[in-house]
Amino acid sequence: MRKILVVGAGQSGLQLALGLLSEDYDVTLATAAGPDELRAGRVASTQCLFGPALRRERRHGLSFWDGEAPTVHGVGVRVADPSGGREPSLAWVGRLDEHARSVDQRLKMAAWMELFARSGGKLVRHQVAAEELDLLAADHELVVVATGRGGLSEIFPRDTSRSPFRAPQRSLSLVYTSGAAPHPDGPILARSIVPGAGEVFSLSTLSLNGVCDALMVEAVPGGPLDRPLPFDAPAEEVLANLLEVVRRHAPWEYERFAGARPADPKASLSGGYTPVVREPVARTPGGRVVLGMADAVVSNDPITAQGANMASTAAEVYRRAIVDHGMRPFDEAFMRQAFSDYWLRARQVTAWSRVMLSGPPHVWELYRLASRHQETADRFANSFSDPMGLIEWFLHPERALEYVDSIRRAEPDRPSHVPTW
Repeated sequence: MRKILVVGAGQSGLQLALGLLSEDYDVTLATAAGPDELRAGRVASTQCLFGPALRRERRHGLSFWDGEAPTVHGVGVRVADPSGGREPSLAWVGRLDEHARSVDQRLKMAAWMELFARSGGKLVRHQVAAEELDLLAADHELVVVATGRGGLSEIFPRDTSRSPFRAPQRSLSLVYTSGAAPHPDGPILARSIVPGAGEVFSLSTLSLNGVCDALMVEAVPGGPLDRPLPFDAPAEEVLANLLEVVRRHAPWEYERFAGARPADPKASLSGGYTPVVREPVARTPGGRVVLGMADAVVSNDPITAQGANMASTAAEVYRRAIVDHGMRPFDEAFMRQAFSDYWLRARQVTAWSRVMLSGPPHVWELYRLASRHQETADRFANSFSDPMGLIEWFLHPERALEYVDSIRRAEPDRPSHVPTW
């Protein structure tokens, strides 16, 4: 029985560990926090899993919350009026072919960790340091680092050709709330864009105390949405900050959340991180190789809501690579090929995130088209489930404008000129 160590118990690490355990591998999972600490801890992120990731969880027996978590049926976009009006200048909702769901990772990862232990996995409560990897690699045939937090991910060299950013592109603040009014467009992932300043997101999710609504602001650093708070700011203070921001810049969301309160005392998070792509293989001081996975080596801004989805994808790609490799050594060639298989998918999300962060002119043309053309709105929404087709119409300026022109040509009764800001 081959021995594998997974370091990190998030979406990717736990999904990989559980998947390998079901394939009769000897799996050890190292994590700093156990189930009780996770449930008692601070919110780790927002997350919204779309169709393919949800199907993977059902296939592997990990979908525990289908009857409890609210379903998400669409992706909505509203664009704030640059002149400061209270109504959005654009508004539309794209319909998802498969519904999405959001489950608080404190709830989800704690339950998965308990399942891992019950199923015979070895759960080690330990914060692994880089200097310990030599010893761990000597005792396991493969070590997979699946945590992008702390210093461990920094053992993987930065890929300078794929990492243009040197600082966080957004300041992030979020809070899970109780008492928010329903979204007028129904159960959707709602994005409100404040041109040049950032974005406001809202989403219904299942948290520790039941269904609640997440509110998140992604602010351009130093811009009008940016109201910095310390990482450990009380949830009440984070919510008050967010309400002041949305009152001024996305009043339609303020109307929903004005009477809300934090869902629990630790239902908030503030901070930011730099998007980065790293080399997938690190070499320990003793010369052993370890493999990086998911946000340990590819970390994107959450603007495209792909973090948990790509973690799920990475776990599935790596599980298949490990199983298909049979009894051959897990050498550097194997590791680089496993990452290459993942990068075929991850590169599309990395490119998408960069486009969404910068908001080039062709994206605004597509947004204006979506506001009057339901098929475009739906196509955008379903890209959250499958980003692989974005290169054909969204990521590349020429292809995007060709797509816009093709729709306009098919609608001769539409005005040929669309005003710009």
